[in-house]
Amino acid sequence: MRILVIEDDLVLGQAVQDHVVAEGHSADRVTRLGDADAARRTGVFDLVLLDLMLPDGRGLDFLKALRSAGDVTPIVVLTARDQISDRIAGLNAGADDYLVKPFDLFELSARIRAVGRRYGGNPNPLVRIGDLDIDLAARTLRRSGKPVRLTAREWALFEAFVQRPNVLLSKTQIEEHLYSFSDEIESNTIEVYVARLRKKLGSDVIETVRGLGYRLGMPAGAD
Repeated sequence: MRILVIEDDLVLGQAVQDHVVAEGHSADRVTRLGDADAARRTGVFDLVLLDLMLPDGRGLDFLKALRSAGDVTPIVVLTARDQISDRIAGLNAGADDYLVKPFDLFELSARIRAVGRRYGGNPNPLVRIGDLDIDLAARTLRRSGKPVRLTAREWALFEAFVQRPNVLLSKTQIEEHLYSFSDEIESNTIEVYVARLRKKLGSDVIETVRGLGYRLGMPAGAD
């Protein structure tokens, strides 16, 4: 998924960005709410990691404004404010989860995946598609009982399809999902990753709809 990190602590912000990128997500990082607004106007994000105290305003006001405008993008609040009243205020304003600093980066990963599954309509991390057994929480995959290893980017692409099983995704939508503003994308990048997934998981795992995009196929053995 593509994640917007809004965090003015440069060390923590960089650590979070590096961690989520290492897990196969793409991440854009800003330190001010004004820059966050600009990023949202020019990019599509699957999730926002939001600090509550920023140089040009309160993250809580930013969150309330998003929800008032009908924006349903998942938001996980990251803050040093650990009072119960602060957590309640954040959740009541529309946050989907709340992590108090300092936090473990792998716990953050688990929260991101859980929120992503809820928004995908299936909070159950265990998914079976044909001869594929997928654990979205553990990020493991078996084909006919045998483990299959995917790179971080291959997993990110496959997960995008699994969480949207009946949705046709255009090449542009996939690129926006997988890459940040700073990434350079070659013209055939998506085709290359689709081909790699088909080689590892079966030629029918991803269906090409000519001229429109791709969607999750029905691998052999699917109902």
